[in-house]
Amino acid sequence: MIKEKENLNPAENQTPAEIVKRAKKSSDFKEIKKIFSGIQIFILYFTSLIDHKTMEHVFLPYINEYEKKTNQAFDINQFKNSLPLEDVIRTKEAKEIEEKIHQGYVLIQFKNILEDFLLVNVNNLSKGIRESNETENEFNVIGPKLGFVESLDTNILLLRTKLKSPLLTTEEIVLGTMSKTRVMIVYLDGITNEHHIQTVKKRLSEIDFDIIWDTSALIQLIKENSYTPFPLYFSSERLDRISYTLTSGQVVIFSDGSPYAVSGPTTIFDFFLSSEDYYYNWIIGSFFRFTRILAIIFSIFSSAIYVAVVTFHYEVVPADLLGPLIESRANVPFPPLLEVLFLEMTIELLREAGARLPTKVGQTLGIVGGIVIGQAAVMAALTSNILLIIVALSALASFTTPTNVMSNTIRILRFPFIIMSSFLGGLGIMIGFAVLLCHLFKLKSFDTPYMVPLHPFRSNSLADSIIRPPYTKLNKRPDYLRPKDKIKYSPKESNKKKEDLNDE
Repeated sequence: MIKEKENLNPAENQTPAEIVKRAKKSSDFKEIKKIFSGIQIFILYFTSLIDHKTMEHVFLPYINEYEKKTNQAFDINQFKNSLPLEDVIRTKEAKEIEEKIHQGYVLIQFKNILEDFLLVNVNNLSKGIRESNETENEFNVIGPKLGFVESLDTNILLLRTKLKSPLLTTEEIVLGTMSKTRVMIVYLDGITNEHHIQTVKKRLSEIDFDIIWDTSALIQLIKENSYTPFPLYFSSERLDRISYTLTSGQVVIFSDGSPYAVSGPTTIFDFFLSSEDYYYNWIIGSFFRFTRILAIIFSIFSSAIYVAVVTFHYEVVPADLLGPLIESRANVPFPPLLEVLFLEMTIELLREAGARLPTKVGQTLGIVGGIVIGQAAVMAALTSNILLIIVALSALASFTTPTNVMSNTIRILRFPFIIMSSFLGGLGIMIGFAVLLCHLFKLKSFDTPYMVPLHPFRSNSLADSIIRPPYTKLNKRPDYLRPKDKIKYSPKESNKKKEDLNDE
């Protein structure tokens, strides 16, 4: 295993000449030869990584003019300072040379006279990056549609455009032994708690991985508990949502090549909040949020309650409903457990197929497939029509979750509750709920309890959890984040200014 690890980092034991020889095995690695004052110079670069306009209209024309005008002894420092490009590095370090040429730098080698090399930045790493930055997976009816893209620099630009504050601080590190991925830590200096910042830095610095594909991979590498289906950090592609988390005192992580930003520490309530809640009147926003939470509870427990009632607790069914329920299940040959699992898996298959197919085909499959399969299942006596309604409503309720990662967790949670209810009925549901609560109470996000403000109880942080209060009550940052500055703004001063203007 150690030998394999060493082979992944050849620059540590190789010379610059060996690195160049290795790079020449690639067909897109090119070499140009020039002679200055009798000195042979090699210009080496990857054609797929450089900006050809800069290369052809700035760098190479300057080299050709320099070659014609040079009559005196060659001076590398004069040559370096006169290059019409900003990022020029003089080095002899093999590791730095290997990293830079794979980032789009041009390597200039001076044959047999100098050990030093010049690295000139002419990269075009934004090539092939998506330019459209409309949110694709987190939809809002009202509010801005701006989202992040796969370019780290573009994402920081968007964030600085939104938050024009000198407190906005960024720190960059490089992760991935092979990918050399740029990762940016963003926070508000003077507001975000230092412990959270240091925790994020420590977790990221401990990562030893070959390729960082996306921020979703970073989440899995830094999370405290890998054996939980619950997301411990909030991931979003929306600029407004990430801006809000920053102003609340959270730390945000960006990764080059990923359109999603990760913020933390988070609580379980953060995944049920929508940025759209803050664009409506607080009464309407609170209604939508409360409805969303009820829908999530219904989605988790509805199928399990049906199995428990039909299997063990017929006595809780009203007399008027008992007849239709018995009639709908009279010809079904399967026990309630298999009946429910069959329909739940059918819904999951339709959902997965719709997500993997092109948009128009996926929508058609979801609508037609759901109607045809559901009707056929009832006609064939594979399931009861009452259960079909319950499972369909449960699936619809799971879609009300604003974040996709929590929606997936809710989909998974239904199955353990269904199985427990088939063996122990209502007692099984209560046991499962108790186990779930114990598991949630143990979870932490960057050393912050996952269930705060319920456990530990924080009355001051309840304001923006189940309901969305008016803006006059949103002037304080959550206590559980332990921000250095707890006050966002003073609503009393704002109201006083309005009264003064009215008096005038």
